[in-house]
Amino acid sequence: MTVVKSKEANKLAPERRTKTVGLIVGSLREHSFNRIIAAAIPELDTSLAFEWIPLADLPLYNEDVDHGDGPEPVRRFREAINRVDGVIIVSPEYNSGIPGVLKNALDWASTPAKTAALRGKPVGLVGATPGVKGTILSQQQIRQTLEAIQARVLPFHKMYVSQVGDKVDAERRTLTDDTTRKYLKRYVQQFILWIDQARALD
Repeated sequence: MTVVKSKEANKLAPERRTKTVGLIVGSLREHSFNRIIAAAIPELDTSLAFEWIPLADLPLYNEDVDHGDGPEPVRRFREAINRVDGVIIVSPEYNSGIPGVLKNALDWASTPAKTAALRGKPVGLVGATPGVKGTILSQQQIRQTLEAIQARVLPFHKMYVSQVGDKVDAERRTLTDDTTRKYLKRYVQQFILWIDQARALD
């Protein structure tokens, strides 16, 4: 796991503990547009720490091996979710729905039901697509799954990035569109507020 932490975050007073946000990308493709968008997020709020939570090593969900801590990659995945304050999922849309690799990961994070890693965890959703609908259908399905797990998805705020090919430099793997950056920063700020609000629900 990789933790990205700013110098400014280290200067915060002890009573203002730095929040850590997990970043999950719902694509395994190395040059995924959504990975580029996710990589821009740590640049938007230097008061936060970020941890990448990868999905590539997770086996297909199988209840026969889902006992105890589960297989080693699953144990690491669940522990990564448990140690962050909230998770932002940045995912494409495949065939008008949720990518299989992400659904598989959410299934692993949903058990055991009473102590599931995502149960009660604040979650934000971001999606980017070369098309014009901005992963609307995918996010609806992701939200439905998260609500079944009883994760606390940021309400009332949505972040869709349409025509993403025009908004990034694919070779440099950077987000270049200032308007998208502005809205993404606003979304991250709302998500951080949601982490505190979600805690108050406990």
